[in-house]
Amino acid sequence: MRDMSRYDVDREIGLTEMTATITSMMIGVGVLTMPRTIAGLTQASDGWISITIAGMIMILFGWILAKFAVRIHRKSFYTYAGELVSKPVAFVATATMSIYFMMFSAYEVRAIGNISKQYLFERTPMEYVALCFLWIVIYAVAGSRIGVLRLNMLFLPLVLIIALFVLAFSGSIFEADNLKPMFVSDWKQVSIGVKECVFSMLGFEVVLFYVMLMNNPSAAPKATVYGVAIPVLLYVFIYIVTVGVFSQEALTEINYPTIELAKEIQVPGEFFERFESIFFTIWIMTIFNSACMGYDITIHTLNMLFNKASKFTLIVFTAPVIYMISMYAVNEVEFSSFGTIISYTGLTAGIGFPILLQLIAVFKERKKHAS
Repeated sequence: MRDMSRYDVDREIGLTEMTATITSMMIGVGVLTMPRTIAGLTQASDGWISITIAGMIMILFGWILAKFAVRIHRKSFYTYAGELVSKPVAFVATATMSIYFMMFSAYEVRAIGNISKQYLFERTPMEYVALCFLWIVIYAVAGSRIGVLRLNMLFLPLVLIIALFVLAFSGSIFEADNLKPMFVSDWKQVSIGVKECVFSMLGFEVVLFYVMLMNNPSAAPKATVYGVAIPVLLYVFIYIVTVGVFSQEALTEINYPTIELAKEIQVPGEFFERFESIFFTIWIMTIFNSACMGYDITIHTLNMLFNKASKFTLIVFTAPVIYMISMYAVNEVEFSSFGTIISYTGLTAGIGFPILLQLIAVFKERKKHAS
């Protein structure tokens, strides 16, 4: 006879799994490109100030969203939003959320194609690499949702270990003079840097859709705070080390500074010759997790709107759309603009609307108690 209590546990996640889920969603492609973006907006090593401020803001937003997620964990986002506001408004908000996560997945797929072309498969067309990656994502999403989240617990420790390994062995080429002078950026430069950092720190909105899988939903706010804090700390350390190794001026000219950092490190005994290949191969794991979760939530939100459609049907119709979206950008400039569009959509649909719903719910509760 099957142990039903064990079966129920296997269908749920705890605080650690939710923390790993949020962290994995946030440290995908952003870690690879963020140092270059921030270096172009601030002076010397002052970018760490922007990263820290943006991190504190996103931790606050994450906590608010997690509180809202706890409130709605027994209902779908669409159902709860429809009860607070009209169903048409809830439909538009949920559809926008679905489009956001669809574009998020497409961005990750294209990023894999671009970076693989540059560092791993020089003679393989980027389109083929991206298509193969998307097929693997589809295979994962077609299975259990819990199975996708369990992969975070498997891959994230490897990703963090390899990142710390890169930072640790960068000491021999780190020059502290590259960090000087400090605190020379004005408030406008820091503010613009904060905005760009916020764009790189999106992803914790997944708590809205995975809280229903938690065995203790009340732990979601704590898991979200931890899940956001880990990438923020990683961003700060990576930025400081990349500035120390390359200098702020050179950093603005490097497309993927974190990968270039892995190329520059010197491992004692020359045990690894092309460490950047190992680094990127490991990093593909977290990009894979991010793409899977983005696609999974796309299917989940579409199923809220079209509940008669099967999961397989939704995957069949959305997979070509994701691939076409990922191939839309012709060059790096258009790809960067695509990322900006995704960020604004995420801030509006993934953060702005849920926070607005939270305020409406609190206002209605207070009004009800007052009467």
